[in-house]
Amino acid sequence: MSKNIRLSRRNLLVQLCVGACALTLGGCRKLSESAWFTRILSFGEKATYKTQRLFLPRKAMAQEFLETERSPHFRSNGTSLPKSKTYKTMADRGFADYRLEVGGLVEHPSGFSLADIRALPSRTQTTRHDCVEGWSAVGTWKGVRLSTLLEMVHPKPHARFVVFHCADPMKGDGSSPYYESIDMEDAFHPQTILAYALNDMPLPIANGAPLRLRLERQLGYKMAKYVMRIELVEDFSKIAGGKGGYWEDRGYEWYAGI
Repeated sequence: MSKNIRLSRRNLLVQLCVGACALTLGGCRKLSESAWFTRILSFGEKATYKTQRLFLPRKAMAQEFLETERSPHFRSNGTSLPKSKTYKTMADRGFADYRLEVGGLVEHPSGFSLADIRALPSRTQTTRHDCVEGWSAVGTWKGVRLSTLLEMVHPKPHARFVVFHCADPMKGDGSSPYYESIDMEDAFHPQTILAYALNDMPLPIANGAPLRLRLERQLGYKMAKYVMRIELVEDFSKIAGGKGGYWEDRGYEWYAGI
């Protein structure tokens, strides 16, 4: 029964998103300006969170595919090149100076270079990405489980959410950097990883280098790219618009399960 619920919801959301895409000329940014589109998301996604938590096992896995089933091209969702001088300088140096900071409500705030992260035990998964723009693609991702990093920093008991602060500014003046968040249950899911490789190659800039979140049980806008800092918090009240994510501050639902 739980599998049927998941598959039927996935099909419904994908069809809704395809229809939405056909009626709009732009990508996610254009869709976010449409009140009717955010109402569609709200209708489906408010039920999703409760349904998934009620009927599906805590560690229920998203479908994984064979490498032979990968899409011939994995397009970029959202930003394809952050308009940030700091990011550009870091990218020009091959991310040798990159350091992921993990802090907030943790016992041991820490920083990790890309080499540090690649040296940790990795997970490889071939999964399908579903975007609100109406397209899907199957790709093979390799990275470190988020749970591995969290176990190293020891979350405090009152930490309820994990916030991802990213390098891509969402306004032309370089302000309003992208951010996203998930709850601790999704943070410790075995398929939740910080990916540094796509299809057996280093993660391309267009797909979120040096690290991007892969959250296989939710829609693409939740999978933050260009992750620079991770912060554990009790609530979102002091972060940007207070809704838990850049698009959520503009009307999208916080939980985007499929």
